[in-house]
Amino acid sequence: MTIRFGVSPIAWINDDMPELGGDTPLETVLGDAQAIGFKGIELGGKFPREAPALQALLDRFRLALVGGWYGSALLDRTAEAEIAAMQPHLRLLQAMGTDVFVIAETSNAIHSDRSQPLSRTPRLDDATWQQFGRRLTEVADYLVGEGMRCAYHHHLGTVVERQEDLDRFLAVTGPNVGLTVDTGHARLGGIDPIEVIHHHPARVTHVHCKDIRPEVFGALARRDGSFLDGVIEGMFTVPGDGAIDYGDVMRALAAIGYSGWIIIEAEQDPKIADPRHYGEVGLRTLERMAARAGLERIAA
Repeated sequence: MTIRFGVSPIAWINDDMPELGGDTPLETVLGDAQAIGFKGIELGGKFPREAPALQALLDRFRLALVGGWYGSALLDRTAEAEIAAMQPHLRLLQAMGTDVFVIAETSNAIHSDRSQPLSRTPRLDDATWQQFGRRLTEVADYLVGEGMRCAYHHHLGTVVERQEDLDRFLAVTGPNVGLTVDTGHARLGGIDPIEVIHHHPARVTHVHCKDIRPEVFGALARRDGSFLDGVIEGMFTVPGDGAIDYGDVMRALAAIGYSGWIIIEAEQDPKIADPRHYGEVGLRTLERMAARAGLERIAA
């Protein structure tokens, strides 16, 4: 049971909404992550896409690359076409020595469109669920053959958002389709992340820890706002600053013998929520909770 703590660059630079931190130099992000004490970072939009350049940059800050978001379009194209499309992303991850492949269906997602309220999140009919499950399973099986672990990211504004979506998703996909358990997206989507961890331990491949401000999300829902409206208004924050009990989360991970990365991720407006300060709060909170739960942290 060994874990490492990493961070997403989205607290500094939001790729879905570039006006949030888009002018922040990448070196600032990496320097802050190193100073806070993170050991790894996920891929972001400003990162070099050539492995030698990316490796040299991360080596300067003693950070490992921990996968990175890949948006699939399996509702629109075959598994074979998706596998062909993902090759540049896959080869970069492999060259960087990470085995985590975070994927989410984005062909009809609305999370990056501020004009679309969350009430318009797309839903799938039975036939489409079956087709989507077959295609994603084929992609995941391929990734396993490439030495990667498929970590599907359930996400507000996408086809896997609510508990009923997740239940159907798990029923139509094979065992190589793992999950990125995202505590914040789970709770706001009506999913209990503790139950997911306990009931589907073999699927828990990667973990994103973000906290929530339920009162902000409640106000957003009442006025039928968009996902990005919620981000700007502060529906997310870091562990230790919101409503989720991370002692429960760490104990659940310990109970299933989780080994891998735990990523702190909380998209906020960096002009309001200083990423370095909030990163400190999040990491120190999880360090305490993980130690109490008996999760062993890799020092290097």
